[in-house]
Amino acid sequence: MSALRDAAMKSKAWPFEEARHLQARYARKDPEKGYVLFETGYGPSGLPHIGTFGEVARTTMIRRAFEVISDIPTRLICFSDDLDGMRKIPDNVPQQDMLALHRQKPLTAVPDPFGEYESFGAHNNAMLRRFLDTFGFEYEFISATDFYRSGRFDATLLLAAQRYDAIMDVMLPSLREERQQTYSCFLPIHPETGRVLYVPIRHVDAVAGTVTFDDGEGREWTLPVTGGHVKLQWKPDFGARWAALDVDFEMYGKDHSTNTPIYDGICEILGGRKPQHFSYELFLDANGQKISKSRGNGLTIDEWLSYAATESLSYFMYQKPKTAKRMHFDVIPRAVDEYHQQLKAYPGQDVDAQVNNPVWHIHGGNPPPSHMVVSFAMLLNLASVAGAVDKAGLWGFIRRYAPEATPETHPDLDAAAGFALRYFTDFVAPTRSFRAPGDRERSALTDLRQRLAAWTGGLDAEALQTMVFAVGTEHGFDPLRDWFTALYEVLLGASQGPRFGGFVALYGVDETVALIDRALSGALAA
Repeated sequence: MSALRDAAMKSKAWPFEEARHLQARYARKDPEKGYVLFETGYGPSGLPHIGTFGEVARTTMIRRAFEVISDIPTRLICFSDDLDGMRKIPDNVPQQDMLALHRQKPLTAVPDPFGEYESFGAHNNAMLRRFLDTFGFEYEFISATDFYRSGRFDATLLLAAQRYDAIMDVMLPSLREERQQTYSCFLPIHPETGRVLYVPIRHVDAVAGTVTFDDGEGREWTLPVTGGHVKLQWKPDFGARWAALDVDFEMYGKDHSTNTPIYDGICEILGGRKPQHFSYELFLDANGQKISKSRGNGLTIDEWLSYAATESLSYFMYQKPKTAKRMHFDVIPRAVDEYHQQLKAYPGQDVDAQVNNPVWHIHGGNPPPSHMVVSFAMLLNLASVAGAVDKAGLWGFIRRYAPEATPETHPDLDAAAGFALRYFTDFVAPTRSFRAPGDRERSALTDLRQRLAAWTGGLDAEALQTMVFAVGTEHGFDPLRDWFTALYEVLLGASQGPRFGGFVALYGVDETVALIDRALSGALAA
């Protein structure tokens, strides 16, 4: 452990850098509560998207890194703001008309449009928890509805009533002048309609712990701030929650970063210590637009898992969290292959390199071996030319290339074969466009075909690659990249492809000869 801890203390991997910042928070004295508390917040106004998962995955990476360098116990809370009023109906859910009848009600008071749970909030919470459980995250789930109504938040809410003016002094400068006239950090929940009201507060009684307001229908009400009768607006809620739970670490997207002084200030007003922060860049869809729960653009959790194993998504989340990244279907193959490249490198690395390897953080320091003797990109190209309709068809080629491999001994490869077929069918096949070779390309392909027909070197991928290089060089392709682009476009119907020697070794020499014959005859382009 000492070697690991020493390596972690100098690691430049961002989870260890954040863990060291957190360790400095308790350099003089351990936390009185007996543990370091990590929190992730979730707004269940729509179906959970991958960005939500990313917060938990990345927070867990920092948590595991902290556990290496510190002996202080840790906890992770996933907090759902499900008492929030439903202001906008998500575009990607059914029963829009029914949901419109329940605008402004807390999400846990809105009927589930899917008819599966007691409320829309409960449905979205369940979807989040199901996925987090699939990944094996260790976390404790807290519902804001339970948090407010159970009394766990009461002491902080009463303190907010007592220090109302100080909270408003923090909030008002951040608002437009018009908004300042009606703003209150407290949002009453109407006793009759159950709706969350955005109305001016006439009076806050710090002694009684109540708020008095006009409900907009000419009736005056007085409600206690405790017991779930009111909720805090989202910015004050952030800081109040940190104070109530004594949160030590929370990350959030860059769009929240300008509010950090507000969150911190309210936390301190309510007697808390502001936590450590980590602001990450946002995920973008195929058009470079921010992913939105309500619009449903970008990938969903289940969509990614339809085409790749869970670890590839964790790998994507690990990479450059401070950089905005497109998250669309076309990022999946690369994520799969880069993850396995790192996994294969891990056993041969020393401890200093291992703690900087993404797979250490994805697997909490205990990464499994990789059995991907064939890359995901290669499987996609194999599916393109082999006409396989199921994994068994691909395995016929895989076994010839790697006789020791079986679905039982190489389960990750077996799963990847199934994912590759699905990905090829949905995304590659509809976009393939074969073209006929030009004169120089035809001459080079004919030469390559003849050399392959006379090949006696077995399935040596490197030797085959050298031969393919030689053909391109001898036929005057400059840059040589143009030769490989021609191979991909003429034989595979794509502008990019694998190392061609490796493809020949996997697909088969005789099969590649037949493929070239089809291209030269015009059958592929037709």
